[in-house]
Amino acid sequence: MSGNHFDHRALSNRILAGLGLGLLTGLVLNLTVAEVLWIRNYLLDGALAVVGEIFVRFLSMLVVPLVFVSLVSGVSALSDPKKLGRVGGKALALYMFTTGIAVILALLAASLVQPGIGANPGELVAREITAQPSFAEVIVDMVPRNPIQAMADGAMLPIIVFSVLIGLSIAVAGDPGKRVGRFFSDFNEVVMQLVGFVMLLAPYGVFALITVLAATTGWATFVGVLKYVVLVIMVLVAHAAFTYSTILRVLGGLSPRIFFSKMRAVLAFAFSTASSGATIPVTLRTVEKRLGVDNRVASFTIPLGATINMDGTAIMQGIATGFIAQYYGIDLSFSQYLMVVLMVIMASIGAAGVPGVGLILLAGVLSSVGLPAEGIALILGVDRLLDMTRTAVNVCGDAMVTCVVARSENELDLEIFHDLSDAEPTTVASG
Repeated sequence: MSGNHFDHRALSNRILAGLGLGLLTGLVLNLTVAEVLWIRNYLLDGALAVVGEIFVRFLSMLVVPLVFVSLVSGVSALSDPKKLGRVGGKALALYMFTTGIAVILALLAASLVQPGIGANPGELVAREITAQPSFAEVIVDMVPRNPIQAMADGAMLPIIVFSVLIGLSIAVAGDPGKRVGRFFSDFNEVVMQLVGFVMLLAPYGVFALITVLAATTGWATFVGVLKYVVLVIMVLVAHAAFTYSTILRVLGGLSPRIFFSKMRAVLAFAFSTASSGATIPVTLRTVEKRLGVDNRVASFTIPLGATINMDGTAIMQGIATGFIAQYYGIDLSFSQYLMVVLMVIMASIGAAGVPGVGLILLAGVLSSVGLPAEGIALILGVDRLLDMTRTAVNVCGDAMVTCVVARSENELDLEIFHDLSDAEPTTVASG
């Protein structure tokens, strides 16, 4: 595990370096030679634009296989009879509930603050957006006539529905289902490796995209991006501080102050790795040894949360959707906002806990409401910092739901939870 952690930190450093170098290079070009014809034609609109576009296409390429394989693998494991019970039902309901609150808060914040208003998109606004189907048509179209065609078209909601049905079928198909399930589990590992390969290109993609952005756009756009970053961080903090605290207090009767105090090390670790999956061992140890959750609950709800609880990602996608729509001067209808909420909640199940996956799923969310996927370039350069922050929120939500579910099942040792000493107990008493 240590090697993976080192790789995550090294990748973070390289992406941040690409961001900083690209921003510096772009600003220098903007202030000096951005209007020189050959610089614009061969460097900005040529080599750098090609590198940036290729990276965005790599992200788009991963949307369908990532969501399909992750969902089939996750649902087939989730539907194991030993894991489908009160604990699973409560955890799943709470995870979906908090994700719904997160994306609604994000869309409200984006609508109120409007970080994309005032940006100067120039020629980018002159694009034709095709008419979107009604919300009723979207609900009907969730069931694909042809799942292969849905995958070819990148239609996310039909893919998600088909994937869930396949996963459930695998779970109840006996020995054949187990064999197929093992195949999808292995296939999921392969897709995760592919995601890792693509993320290795991220520093170069970030450098190219942010250089072109800094060299060719006005200062109003940078102000808009800064507003986007500040807004996302504020909503992330507010969601953790108020939503999680309220659920802890009301449903669990637990002290939010003690909870957050004992979660500090885990949050720092999640921030540094930007990976919910990589943080699972640390999260498990903390909720068992420091918060007093019995292993029978924690061993299921923490990995489940790392797979389907993507509150931070939902907040980023909600605000990013509003920001990009405002940047392009596109008004989203109420049905489109509802579709974003539904899309983000359902897609969160397929958002594996690895760095950068939120951006991949954002491409699907944007296309679902008729927004250009190229808008990702506006936020990609600053996404690494936000990725680290939202991962910390995701992990915090995993632990919060675990504590509340354990409390409801009498599997939480209150003496350990309320023990504020620095020494960790050597054992965790059963509920």
